[in-house]
Amino acid sequence: MILTPVDHSILAGLRAEFDQALAADPLARAVFRRVTALVPDGDLMSLSEDPAHHAQAVELCRRFGFEILDLSPQEHFTWDGRAVAIRLEPSVLIHEVAHYQLASPERRAVLDFGLGAGPESGRKAEADAVQSLFLPERDVEEGLCSLLGILWEAELGQPAVLAFLEQNWMEGGSSLHNLAHFRKVVRWLRQMGLIDASGAPTMGLRDEGDDTFFIRWYAEG
Repeated sequence: MILTPVDHSILAGLRAEFDQALAADPLARAVFRRVTALVPDGDLMSLSEDPAHHAQAVELCRRFGFEILDLSPQEHFTWDGRAVAIRLEPSVLIHEVAHYQLASPERRAVLDFGLGAGPESGRKAEADAVQSLFLPERDVEEGLCSLLGILWEAELGQPAVLAFLEQNWMEGGSSLHNLAHFRKVVRWLRQMGLIDASGAPTMGLRDEGDDTFFIRWYAEG
C-alpha cells in the first residue's frame, strides 16, 4: 500500500530528482527510466485492472511453465507449487512470476514459495505450516521480487510506475539510504542474471540456496 499520496505534479519532481541522483550508476538509471517511462493520465494511486494487461500477465506465467487455475487465491493458494491462481490484478500476478524466479530452487515447488501465506491466499494455515523463510531474509527477497516484477510490467508495456509507487520505492525520495537500497537491488538482479545489461528482465532463475544467498547479501552491506 502506498504510504504517501502522489499526484502528477509531485511525481514529475521526484522523477527528475531521482534520475539525476543516479547519474553515476548507468544501470540503475536505465532501470529507473524503464520503470517510469510510461506514466498514465489520471489516478496514480491504483494498480491497473485492464483485461489486456491481465491477459499478458497470464501469458507470462505460461512462459515460465506455470499451470493456470482460474480461481481466486482466496479459494486456494496464490501458488500451490505447480499452478498459480490468476484472479488477481495484473501487477500482483506478475509479482508471482518474480517470486518464482527469485525463490531458492528448493522453495519453488512449495506452497507460496515457502514464504508463508501471501495476503491473497485463502488456505493460510497450510501455507504458513511450510514456511521456511522468515524476517529479515523474507524482506530481502520481497524487495528483489518487487523490482523484478515491476520491470516485467515495463517490459510488457504496462504502467509499471503505478506498482513502483504502490510498493513505496519513491517513499524515501533521493535520500542516500533509498538510493543505496535501489542500486543494491538492481546490482543483485544483474549479478543473478535476472536483468540484462540494459535493465530488461530475463527468463533466468536463481540457482543459489538460501544459506549462500543471504550470507552474501548481508556480507556486502
